[in-house]
Amino acid sequence: MPDVEDLRAQGHLVIEGFLSPAGLRAVRAALAPHLGLERLGRNAFEGRRTQRVYNLPALGRVFADVIEHARILAICDAFLAPNYLLTAAQAINILPGEVPQAIHFDDGFYPFPRPRAAISLATIVAIDDFTAENGATEIIAGSHLWGNEVPDGVVSGGDFAQSTTYGRGAAGSENFLMRSERSEAVRSAALAPVVMPAGAVVVFLGTLWHRGGANQSTAPRLALSMQYCEPWARQQENFTLGVPRDVARTLSPRVQELLGYNIHPPFMGHVGGLHPKRLLQEPEE
Repeated sequence: MPDVEDLRAQGHLVIEGFLSPAGLRAVRAALAPHLGLERLGRNAFEGRRTQRVYNLPALGRVFADVIEHARILAICDAFLAPNYLLTAAQAINILPGEVPQAIHFDDGFYPFPRPRAAISLATIVAIDDFTAENGATEIIAGSHLWGNEVPDGVVSGGDFAQSTTYGRGAAGSENFLMRSERSEAVRSAALAPVVMPAGAVVVFLGTLWHRGGANQSTAPRLALSMQYCEPWARQQENFTLGVPRDVARTLSPRVQELLGYNIHPPFMGHVGGLHPKRLLQEPEE
């Protein structure tokens, strides 16, 4: 499978035409009321000039369609164990004047030494064109294979200051097993923007070093970020609480499972000894 081969070699791949023009319009319409609130990030990691809209499965069927896109799930099937979960689903709107995000890898808050297999897999869907000037995601190709060495500009605990969402160790540098020396790969590493048209998606492994870029343009740069994780890993977003049960009932069985209405054998995820999907069959109290 070419997608899997590219991910294993480079740690990322770009798929153009992932969303149609009609799909892009539907995403924009669903997000418009939430972006209109003009709420900005609460810390440097979220971005002081960045809008984030979380819990997307609760906000419209269009996001559920993206979450269970067959090509993305086929990639997840190749890298994650059966019963994997959706760990994050958010919109990210980088406004003009935003500075570069700290460099990080998405499964860095799982405290396991590197090099190792990825514990999560991320997608970033371009709703606007991604350019070198407007905050395109910047990646270090091949960095998914690195050990515990880190590049300059790595995320630290200070990037989460004044946050009410992230704990001190949520993705801070204390969770990366750093070494003071730099391997040749790290010394020669270079960030490169993922330039792609609206409707394209970049897929990358949770071990790939990357960051959100600076927006030096005069217009916002909107994207969706859907992430998936191993079935035994804690999700970043608690979807079984965040998505109202009456909304979850309307979603496909596959999306329900990805949200957490699922059992990972022998019994991880049960509710009172029973399958959590039974909660979707019971009336609200």
